[in-house]
Amino acid sequence: MSAGGSAPLWRNLLFVFFLLVSSVSDQKHITAESGHSVTLPCRAPNDDITITAVEWTRTDLKNEYVFFYRNKGFDPANQHPSFKDRVDLQDRQMKDGDVSLILKDVTTADSGTYECRVAQRKTNEEIATLNLISIIYLHVDPPGQTGVSRGHAGLVAALSLFAVIAALVIFIKLKPLQLV
Repeated sequence: MSAGGSAPLWRNLLFVFFLLVSSVSDQKHITAESGHSVTLPCRAPNDDITITAVEWTRTDLKNEYVFFYRNKGFDPANQHPSFKDRVDLQDRQMKDGDVSLILKDVTTADSGTYECRVAQRKTNEEIATLNLISIIYLHVDPPGQTGVSRGHAGLVAALSLFAVIAALVIFIKLKPLQLV
């Protein structure tokens, strides 16, 4: 195997690495300090479309909502009790599709995976369906602890993957030299 023969493999490995790193970086992970407010970002496409509903859920809450907006206002029915009077949209007018959620006075119990869904319809359409726009993992540090010392899971995974690929490339490049 010649060094020139490994170039396509090197390019393929590099391509796979960048795909994996970009998918890791697309995941939204937010860390907040206990007792503070945090904004969970979500932006719906706004191309000549009206937002008819916004649903924020947490994956472990089953049928209860974190926040639900419909019929031009907040709908408290089926809201999980722990979020009562602690959540609101960052922009109630939802300009530019901004349906980010503000969560006030967070505690470690607020840690979890949040999902933002938006129902939109064009001005000439009757039906609007809820579409998943954003998934965010929120980690709340206990009082007195910050997330500075803790590693970011996505970054650790990306760096580990890079190290494996670099080792593989070095092995492939050096292998022909050892055979000669």
